[in-house]
Amino acid sequence: MENDILIKATNVSIVFGGLCAVSEVSCEIARGELAGLIGPNGAGKTTLFNILSGIYAPTSGEINFWDRTGHVHRLGNLSPAKLNRIGIARTFQNIRLFGNLSVEDNVRIALHEQRNSSAADALFRLPRFYNDEEIMSEKTFSLLALFKIESMKHVLAKNLSYGNQRKLEIARALASNPSLLLLDEPAAGMNPQETLELMKLVNIIRSTFNLTILLIEHDMRFVMGLCERIMVLDYGRMIANGLPQNIKRDPGVIKAYFGDSALAYG
Repeated sequence: MENDILIKATNVSIVFGGLCAVSEVSCEIARGELAGLIGPNGAGKTTLFNILSGIYAPTSGEINFWDRTGHVHRLGNLSPAKLNRIGIARTFQNIRLFGNLSVEDNVRIALHEQRNSSAADALFRLPRFYNDEEIMSEKTFSLLALFKIESMKHVLAKNLSYGNQRKLEIARALASNPSLLLLDEPAAGMNPQETLELMKLVNIIRSTFNLTILLIEHDMRFVMGLCERIMVLDYGRMIANGLPQNIKRDPGVIKAYFGDSALAYG
């Protein structure tokens, strides 16, 4: 493992038709880090997330991920399911829950890979099946309790408030036991109080689950108040990478967000 790096991208690009959505992006995230990825609309942030989570394969470049055993995986052609099994989980800008399933079942589905019982154990109702069921129930309750939605476990996911749907999606991602959690605009649509609660919650889950977190977010107060390091994309290129206090004063970042005229008043 390279200096305890969890994931490292080198000269990653992706081209759709004649459009280069991500261009020669290189970055690395250390194990245990909480980093942010920002940029104007259309900068390529979600595209990069889709590459890191296996939805898109890069046109060129290399991505390496070190799992908990220290084994390195070359990403690029691995499916989202495979990436989930090796320790990468994500949420989406547009919430993707099983709306017609209960809150509890949304989380239990994500725990499926952790079962020790077989189909035969379930069919014949052997002790190992019941032991698994008990463990799954305990893990599910613990996750829902962490997000304070355990009392809603029998409610259909589609009937939750927007803020609680966001919480459930993060809880479901955590159920897969990731080492890297990708959060795509987790505070989108939340009011200031919900956003503040989410900031506290992200710090709690990071320490509780020994996570590395990379997040995309447009709420600058959320990003600046939470992230230890911030990377900035513009037109698919990495234009800045550093501490929050340096990023917010960076001329290239100011220009990307507000245009040349903003620099004249800086």
